[in-house]
Order: sequence, then C-alpha cells, then structure tokens
Amino acid sequence: MFTHVMVGTNDAAKARAFYDAAFGALGIAGMQTPNGALWYGDPESREGMFGVVTPRNDEPATFANGGTIGFPAKDRSTVDAWYAAGMANGGSDEGPPGERPWGDPPMYGAYMRDPDGNKLCAFCEPGR
Repeated sequence: MFTHVMVGTNDAAKARAFYDAAFGALGIAGMQTPNGALWYGDPESREGMFGVVTPRNDEPATFANGGTIGFPAKDRSTVDAWYAAGMANGGSDEGPPGERPWGDPPMYGAYMRDPDGNKLCAFCEPGR
C-alpha cells in the first residue's frame, strides 16, 4: 500500500537504540544509509519501509498530532516484547499491552511514543 513511512528525529543515536530494540522484538532488521537515515524492513521489496531521519531542512523534528503508525506482531508475546524493548530504550507509554475492544475476539496490542514523540502501535491477530 505504501513505499515507506518516515519520521524525524532530533537525536539519531537515541532513535537508533529505540528502533533497533523495538523492531528487533518484531524480527525486523535495520540498516543505516550513508546520509545517516535509518531504514527498517526489506530493502529488496522497496515497499513498506520505515525510515528515521534528522530533518534535511535543519529545523527540529516534530511528531504528527493525531498520527499513529502501526506494526504487525505475530502474537501477544511479541507485542509484549516490542513494548518492553521500546520502553527500555526511551519510549513513553501511550497504552500498555492488552486487549482492545475491537473485534470478537478482541484485538491485542500496545501503544507507545518514540523518544521524539511519534506515536506507534503493534497489534496481533485476535486469538494469537
């Protein structure tokens, strides 16, 4: 559906620690490009990539008010691991792991913000 989603950061080292840990829990590897951007996903597919970069216009990075970026997790323990890894690496809570009242059976997911304030979530299919 999309080629990539990119968020800004004001501290590339903090962002890398956070995203390497959080995406590592989801089994997603990262890479850094020569211009300093961090990318997560499958570079061969050129689809569904997630990037983190310091703004090229030299203005401070800010987060989108009302924006949330969601990631799939294979099961509840993976959601839990994603949340724990992110929180241990500078994330802030926006909704701890648990059932959400969507679907029957309910969805299981968690929300947090990265060190720059970008809102993220991870969910698994009901019953997993």
